[in-house]
Amino acid sequence: MAQITGILLAAGASRRFGGDKLSYTLPNGSAVAEQACRNLGQAVDRVLAVVRPGADVVAEALKAAGARVVVCAEADSGMGASLACGVAASADADAWLVALADMPWIAPQTVASVVDALRNGAAIAAPCRQGRRGHPVGFARHLAADLLALHGDNGAKSIIERYRAQLQLVEVADPGILRDIDTPTDLIQL
Repeated sequence: MAQITGILLAAGASRRFGGDKLSYTLPNGSAVAEQACRNLGQAVDRVLAVVRPGADVVAEALKAAGARVVVCAEADSGMGASLACGVAASADADAWLVALADMPWIAPQTVASVVDALRNGAAIAAPCRQGRRGHPVGFARHLAADLLALHGDNGAKSIIERYRAQLQLVEVADPGILRDIDTPTDLIQL
């Protein structure tokens, strides 16, 4: 069976939030990044979290939640660099499921549905709710070179567009696939 590595992107600077949003405590007592990590970890074979230099508090919380943590020296250049760093650090994976650490409300069942699509041969898989594609997004091994070539703030969206015909959408009822935390007002919806 294919080994699916979950890559949790946790290397952002939280500029719009105005502070460390990934350490913000949710009503259930978990930090934002920790909850996202646990939800991801329930459906993948292993979790690799990518953090920025100096993010020691987040790194320790993610290790405690079961992730292997990699520090991306190029994190300031953007999400593409962080994703490429994560893929390089897990080059033995058969596929990658890319999740964002500021999306703690994605249900583990949703993650499992996307993982199932990858295990059943999807080149790219993503959840979809009411016609809107969300996160996490999975990529099969044959797209490794494309993922490793990402740089700066050019994330995987360009790869999804390039291989749109290979994208398998998994319909879910989970509103968490579309909910992230960018500003403190995003937490008011709690």
